[in-house]
Amino acid sequence: AAHMPAAALAQWGGPYAATAVEAPSKSSFVTQNTIWKCKDAVCTAPRAASQDKVVCERVVRNVGALAAFTVGGTAFDAEALAACNARAK
Repeated sequence: AAHMPAAALAQWGGPYAATAVEAPSKSSFVTQNTIWKCKDAVCTAPRAASQDKVVCERVVRNVGALAAFTVGGTAFDAEALAACNARAK
């Protein structure tokens, strides 16, 4: 297995990690068939069948703008994150 700095984070939630600008008021939510669990401002979820950008867009519709979104330890770059955040309510 690859050694990643986000491994500790991924262990308790899954390959997706979304860091909200403001901590969401709920500790969990569901997008499509994906269950997200939040701790403070960080929400994690297992791998979904959808494209990563689609998963990110679904998250911002639930928790608002994100400060970061990572997939398997790899963060979205500024451009991808901005495009995702454009979908926030």
